[in-house]
Amino acid sequence: MAGHSHWAGIKHKKAVVDARRGKLFSKLSKGIMSAARQGGADLDMNLKLKYAIDKAKAGNMTRDAIERAIKKGTGELGANTFEELAYEGYAPGGVAIMIEALTDNRNRTAPEIKKLLERRGGQLGAPGCVAYLFTKKAVFHVSREAIAEDKLMEIVLEGGAENLETAGDLFIVTGEANDFSTIQAALEANEVSTELAELQQVPSNTIAVAEIDAARKILTLMEELDDHDDVQNVFANFDIPDEILETLGEEG
Repeated sequence: MAGHSHWAGIKHKKAVVDARRGKLFSKLSKGIMSAARQGGADLDMNLKLKYAIDKAKAGNMTRDAIERAIKKGTGELGANTFEELAYEGYAPGGVAIMIEALTDNRNRTAPEIKKLLERRGGQLGAPGCVAYLFTKKAVFHVSREAIAEDKLMEIVLEGGAENLETAGDLFIVTGEANDFSTIQAALEANEVSTELAELQQVPSNTIAVAEIDAARKILTLMEELDDHDDVQNVFANFDIPDEILETLGEEG
């Protein structure tokens, strides 16, 4: 899970910048609208909407903005229709990439994703070409300053989690997607705040990236895909050593 962990830590820091310029809130709103349109506004009956709202709250989206997005999704404030699409492909070095998007125009989104991949030395693949390398998991980020590792391990294992690892200044907790709510409830019951709580595509194996130029290209591609207005999530199976990440961090 090294690739998953590295990108998780990088994206966590990037989200702060995205929030400041409004891009993050736009994506969170689209996620809420799509979930509400598909399953209605009742959180007890629509877990997808609950996940979207939890993610929005973690991103500091206001209650009023969340309620507006729900009403737009259910049609109370006009119709907003977004189609869920998944794209699969490769970054330089054969690194597998999974892209989750919400779009109101697939004829616009697909060519733009293809162009982004090809411009950075990657390529768009056929459906199913890399999906088998990933498994949807419940993922939670907890600051390492917030709690001792052994205490957090005890809490999340009792809540049904499978794994706890460190990535920079974060603990990353993972579990089965269906156990998202029970793990989250265990954290909340013990007053453990999370900096991220969502469902992610986690790679089953990773590809080592030992050259700094290759790492730079991959991370640039990941950031450009993540910046695309229609892209909700990007997942990959790269494994970049910490020393290279630190060097790239100093450059940026």
